[in-house]
Amino acid sequence: MRSVIKLADWILGIDRTAGASGPIFELACTTCGEGSQASDSKTDPELWALGHTGRNTDHRSFRATTTAFFRTVPAPGNPLHREES
Repeated sequence: MRSVIKLADWILGIDRTAGASGPIFELACTTCGEGSQASDSKTDPELWALGHTGRNTDHRSFRATTTAFFRTVPAPGNPLHREES
């Protein structure tokens, strides 16, 4: 069982650990609500939006959603910091 550590410092940042997912990108048409597939490449949703406008020439506005994955790690001075090194 792990101990509860109160008032310990932690660092929050983008998860860059081995195997962590990079950002996920999506676009949705603000005219009709149709959306692209989620992709780890910005290019796929962008191409979808251009094609969507090509098929629906009055659909020209899109909402972009980017999902990023974060991770906490013990900061220097946190007793768990030694375990992370």
